[in-house]
Amino acid sequence: MFVKKTVVRLFSVVAVFVFCLTIFAARCEGCYSIVVGKKASVDGCVIIAHNEDDGLPQIVNHHKIPRKKHPSGETVKLRNGGQLAQAGQTWAYIWSEMPGMLFSDSYLNEWGVSITSDNCPSREDKPEITDGGIGYMLRCLVAQRAKTAREGVLLAGKLVERFGYIDSGRTYIICDPDEGWLFCVVNGKHWMAQRVADDEVAMVANTYTIRRIDLSNKNSFLASKDIIKYAVSRGWYNPKEDGPFDFAAVYSNPNSASNYSNFGRQWSGFKYIAAKAIKIGPKLPFSVVPKRKVRVADIMQILRHDYKGTIIEASSPQRSPQESGTPVCSDDTQTSFVAQLRKDKPLDIGLVYWMCLSSPRTSFYIPYYFGISEFPAGFSLESQRPSKDFFNDKLNCPFQPDPLNAFWMFSNFRNKLPDASADTIAKVKALAMEIENDAFALQKPIEEAARRLYARDKNAAMQILTNYSNGIYLSSIEAMQKVLSEK
Repeated sequence: MFVKKTVVRLFSVVAVFVFCLTIFAARCEGCYSIVVGKKASVDGCVIIAHNEDDGLPQIVNHHKIPRKKHPSGETVKLRNGGQLAQAGQTWAYIWSEMPGMLFSDSYLNEWGVSITSDNCPSREDKPEITDGGIGYMLRCLVAQRAKTAREGVLLAGKLVERFGYIDSGRTYIICDPDEGWLFCVVNGKHWMAQRVADDEVAMVANTYTIRRIDLSNKNSFLASKDIIKYAVSRGWYNPKEDGPFDFAAVYSNPNSASNYSNFGRQWSGFKYIAAKAIKIGPKLPFSVVPKRKVRVADIMQILRHDYKGTIIEASSPQRSPQESGTPVCSDDTQTSFVAQLRKDKPLDIGLVYWMCLSSPRTSFYIPYYFGISEFPAGFSLESQRPSKDFFNDKLNCPFQPDPLNAFWMFSNFRNKLPDASADTIAKVKALAMEIENDAFALQKPIEEAARRLYARDKNAAMQILTNYSNGIYLSSIEAMQKVLSEK
């Protein structure tokens, strides 16, 4: 087991914790995404990460979908009735599914193309929609068909221009081992995308973040052809009076853009890594240069940032919420992931999906490699959103360490901790970091052993990695038992 028997040092100043709860008024109200450029990461690859926030009741399934060949003439039917021709072959992918939710799934395909999203309301009130529009299927089609992030952005753009996007607005985070893009879609047939610079880190918290654009620079900017002309026609932008075009200022829903919970969360994440201090406010930069190359563990720390995570910074009564930041993670965070998109080794080994089966503030990141044939039994339930009564029964029953019911086990554990003391939450985080640090320490030698074996016996190589992942999974279960037994 990976849980060491060392004494975990705990926070003990409960009074300070209570004080922090009282001064932070702005709650985390949505998802959160991070993109690390390949030259900004320790691994030399793009890292994509995401907290998925949704109201209860929910379940999260994890699937591994294989490559598929499709006959000529086959079509894909969109949720609202539209149709398009099926690709001759669709790629294999990992699918994080939230049944019943239209905009909550995440994907990672065999080429390292990963896609997830943040709700970002727009000001559009006269959308153009054709054949029922597109929404739910957009990210799945990108995962099935794109070999690069840029290809994914262009495909998503074509689909939006053909059918029209059915929701107010959203930022899709589309990445591969070389490039990370933010694809901002507006209700209807308009979109804007910007590539994250290789040496920078971008973060999104439920409002558009693309600002100044240069449409002549196709390496970094892509957009629907009338993105500026349409804004002028609607009276949202006057080039003579407003100066250079600012996509976020022009297309964002003003209430979303000015919501402290949104720009406050983006600022909180930047504060962990930015090389230079950034003044908090609604016009934060699209991305920042980090003070040092970013590790996967650094990203996990940001995704765990909550009220309890601000105790040290906010310990002085003179500090305001604006100085201490806004929580990134909350009890509404249903699942979380950090994906290493490495291409310096076979992609079956280089693509690692560190998944968190609950809110990361009370859970554990477990690595699974793309080359696995399937996830462990219990990582996938019925593809149906549960009823409220069934969900509550599962969460309120006694904790059972049952690996065959992964989602319910981690959710049940989280449900046991809402009124836990600061010491208990600190202990959970310490145990999680201990397990994850052991996983990081073992990752390189385990991967090297698998890589040497991969060329002559792929199945045996992947079994080594699967055993490594399952060991971390079992250590997480042991840690949950330990916390509840002591509580």
